[in-house]
Amino acid sequence: MTEQAPPADVASLSFEQARDELVRVVSELEQGAPTLEHSLALWERGEALAARCEEWLLGAKRRLDAARAASAESDS
Repeated sequence: MTEQAPPADVASLSFEQARDELVRVVSELEQGAPTLEHSLALWERGEALAARCEEWLLGAKRRLDAARAASAESDS
């Protein structure tokens, strides 16, 4: 299975926006959607939101790693 880019509207969300919407989507899925089609749409949206959150977290990790490396170099 190939990874697809998230929908454009998901790609523009901040981490907090994506996380909050993901929580809402998961809650709605847990309550049971009225139709299979709606469940699938929610699942796909949730996958895109989770991927967006992961992008933000990986970006934050890279920034922290770079800051630590710069700090270690300046201490040397």
